[in-house]
Amino acid sequence: MTACAPTHTQHSHPPHSPPRAPRRRLVQGADLSASIAVFLIALPLSLGIALATGAPLQAGLVAAAVGGLVAGRLGGCPLQVSGPAAGLTVVTADLIHRYGWRTTCGITVLAGLAQLGLGCLRVARGALAVSPAVVHGMLAGIGVTIAVAQLHIVLGGSPDSSVLANLRALPAQLADVDPAALSMSALTLTLLLAWPRVPGRAGRLLRRVPAALVAVTGATVTAALTGLVLPRVDLPSWTSHALAGLPEGPGLGIAAAVLTTTLVCSVQSLLGAVAVDKLVAARPGPQAHVGRSDLDRELLGQGAANIVSGALGGLPVAGVAVRSTANVNSGAVSRNSTMLHGVFVVAAALLMVPLLEWIPLASLASLVMAVGIQMVSLNHIRTVTRHREVLVYAATTLGVVIFGVLEGVALGVAVAVALALHRLAHTRITHTEKEGVHHVRVRGQLTFLAVPRLSRALHLVPQGVHVVVELDGSFMDHAAYESLQDWQNTHRARGGTAELTGRRGRVRSSDPGPSAVCRCRPWTPWRNHRACFAQAPTTSVSHELARGISSFQRNTAPLVREELARLAQEGQRPSQLFLTCADSRLVTSMITSSGPGDLFVVRNIGNLVPPPGEEHGDHSVAAAIEYAVDVLGVRSITVCGHSGCGAMQALLAAEPGGAVTSLKRWLGHGRPSLDRMAGDQRDRPLLAGRPPADAVERLGLANVVQQLEHLRAHDTVARALAAGALELHGMYFHVGEAQAYLLDGSGDGTTVFEHVAGAAGKEAEEEAEQETGTAPELRSPV
Repeated sequence: MTACAPTHTQHSHPPHSPPRAPRRRLVQGADLSASIAVFLIALPLSLGIALATGAPLQAGLVAAAVGGLVAGRLGGCPLQVSGPAAGLTVVTADLIHRYGWRTTCGITVLAGLAQLGLGCLRVARGALAVSPAVVHGMLAGIGVTIAVAQLHIVLGGSPDSSVLANLRALPAQLADVDPAALSMSALTLTLLLAWPRVPGRAGRLLRRVPAALVAVTGATVTAALTGLVLPRVDLPSWTSHALAGLPEGPGLGIAAAVLTTTLVCSVQSLLGAVAVDKLVAARPGPQAHVGRSDLDRELLGQGAANIVSGALGGLPVAGVAVRSTANVNSGAVSRNSTMLHGVFVVAAALLMVPLLEWIPLASLASLVMAVGIQMVSLNHIRTVTRHREVLVYAATTLGVVIFGVLEGVALGVAVAVALALHRLAHTRITHTEKEGVHHVRVRGQLTFLAVPRLSRALHLVPQGVHVVVELDGSFMDHAAYESLQDWQNTHRARGGTAELTGRRGRVRSSDPGPSAVCRCRPWTPWRNHRACFAQAPTTSVSHELARGISSFQRNTAPLVREELARLAQEGQRPSQLFLTCADSRLVTSMITSSGPGDLFVVRNIGNLVPPPGEEHGDHSVAAAIEYAVDVLGVRSITVCGHSGCGAMQALLAAEPGGAVTSLKRWLGHGRPSLDRMAGDQRDRPLLAGRPPADAVERLGLANVVQQLEHLRAHDTVARALAAGALELHGMYFHVGEAQAYLLDGSGDGTTVFEHVAGAAGKEAEEEAEQETGTAPELRSPV
């Protein structure tokens, strides 16, 4: 019965007076401003893409409106903006050339139905399995095709249907340039490139207006004022607008066209949704409640939009990167911004026709040509080069340029599969001896196909010698792992020693681990800790401790025993002193990816460093500093604070008077941090990208900077700094976000904590994306 009892709150309302619900705006201000920014970008681009495909110019406006209203309302990525995309230009232009406009609209409707079917089958995640090199190559090939075709319009001519034909006709076109078209195209490109680079405070204000809108408007106004005679936008009456017709043509050709349109629309939209999620997560400031994308729902929304767009005589619809990025960067918080931009496009299509018809076609062509050139990304080329997939990228790009989108993607997938098989099957194994040490080097992926050759090389190693097995590959399957382990155990049993190393000190293995119950495998990153060690409330702490020790002895000790034996023999040689809080949530080895012998760690409440002469009987921190610098010879000292620190909370809440306890005496070393926080606002430490969340975080940041000042006052540290043998670093770890921040170590007084990121972090992320689905990490030595 207690479950049905009403609950009473502190603020009750009088009888017969229901609580007044807070007023909720239909559209928030951030969504309204974002929708205007997206609309100003979408309007010229939609007309330009329609021009590039050879479709009626109104078809671009129809697709933009439907993408905003239908895909924006039904899609699974609230902040992704859909509409006519440059990635669909080549496909649509080819369909119009082959089958005509009305049949192309019918094909768009069928592609939308196919997307609905794929969405119902919940296969959206499967599209993300396509190699990034194939996707980047497809976009690059489409970009080259767009740029070459639009170059003819920029020069005052008309493009042909294929890239090769356009290239062959280019010399004749260069000999017959239209000066008016070329001048307006040059003006458009100049404004497009120069507008984002306007300097100063005025530049920051001006850059709020999209560069595409400024470029097209500038060329339009200039052409009108100078009276240039050149082709302009021609929007016929909506009463004569052509709607979709039944597809007419060979059945196999229509099916291939539907498949191509479905593939390009779906892959571009799904990859765009994933990119939007990353943009939203990286957006500075307090995060709105924007959930992660539902990719299956996004596919359903894109399918519905293509059905409506095709039926109304519009271009195919897909997620558009430029508009989506502008939507996120403008602060949009819900799908209302996407839908409002669609409403604005409808209003422009009905009310702004006289203004739109002043736009020179050469200006729109140069705008689309710039978009095509940007699709050939140098960053993508560097990425595929680093991952040795240039062949896949080049094959896909050339295939799209020469044969078409579907054929180019198929060629790229075939090359990617062939390259993967080649890497798996061609593993080079060599055996050499140098100064009594035998080296067995494995170059390539170590799979069951290479196990016979690996066994032959290992059996050439004499008994009782030291062996170094170097695994220079990114994957090792279970069969190879078992073979290596069996040989290693046998070799050690016969009096020899063996060391397994890998590129960058690591190899990857698909071994499932000795325990099928505990998912915290010894060689994987720390995760699911509670799933392995959570106990019932009645379990004693001693029993829980014994279980943890037993797990270490069973799973981890066999893997680290050799390394610990080496450290026991050679002694410790850490390169860093890491001074951090005693908080149980800070796992130093996990945060710094360090292992035995790497860090000399000192932990205390509040990560405090008492100044010299103020230890008040506690000299443990000063002794640790002296030992680390003078005896161990560490090269750096890091002071690490963290979010939600109980010591900082206690400092803020401390009241004068009362009993003097050991904890109060110790926290007294943190009072200078309180003074720093309350001092000049310009000297207060900040977090890059956002202000401190609360007073505890402000004090935690100030405390790190203050303890570094205390460190410099120690004679041992001062001498090492003067000799250039020591560096000091400040660090702040946000527990809830699992995000580390580093203080600028230049010593110039800068007090901004920057995200720990950069080339190494990006490379690791890209490697993880490339190696998705591979086995967990096995750190050397095994």
